[in-house]
Amino acid sequence: PSPEARRLFTDVESVYRNIQRVNTTLLDLVQQRHGVLRIASSPSMGHQMVPDAVAAFRRSNDDIRVSLECLRHVLLRDRLLDQQADLGVSLFPIDHPNLRAVPLSDIRVLVICPAGHALTEVPAEQLPEALLETPFIGYPSDTPFFNVMKPAFEQAGLAYRPSIEVDSPHHACALVKNGSGFSVVDEISWRASGMEHMAVLPILQAERLTVSLVHLRREPLAQLAQTFVEQLRETLRGCGFELFDAP
Repeated sequence: PSPEARRLFTDVESVYRNIQRVNTTLLDLVQQRHGVLRIASSPSMGHQMVPDAVAAFRRSNDDIRVSLECLRHVLLRDRLLDQQADLGVSLFPIDHPNLRAVPLSDIRVLVICPAGHALTEVPAEQLPEALLETPFIGYPSDTPFFNVMKPAFEQAGLAYRPSIEVDSPHHACALVKNGSGFSVVDEISWRASGMEHMAVLPILQAERLTVSLVHLRREPLAQLAQTFVEQLRETLRGCGFELFDAP
């Protein structure tokens, strides 16, 4: 297609998305829904933690329709700015003047290898050298994980040279479990992916990521959204994560 056709497609796609939003609202009104809660989540949070919170929320709010999307960093931000989501749950900072990010909890960053791998027998001070001889499952330069991990690797004296690149820590966990190499993931993805099949190595232990609630700065959270956030906090607490004080 020509540049003009691509531009037209972008405009039509935007109109189509807005029509979908109107149709959804009309359907809710026809069915006399009590409410709708639209959640956008980072993939790490959206595979297990947020669904657990949604399930608990629905047990007390079974008349509420919940929409959950797992989105990459930029798409999550855009959903909120376009008002196509009521709140976001992000594992990485979202810096935008029209958005407010509220920290909920810190989680660990883990260097993992297959359970029973020879790396688990290497002393901590020799690990950087041993890892150089092991295939590394990393992340492309356009992902938030890359921006966090590359400086951390450099500080630890490791070269950031992936043998395999993935866009999700869940994909990284799957590759680690089948013996493809070692990787760096967040603790929530590690737990959700079958942590018994992976070993945690004693390196980069000071690295942390922050789980944040994100929403439009100019609009306070609706009561439904506030209720869900409280449930998400309870879910995090129940999994053993320490919470920041509520603002």
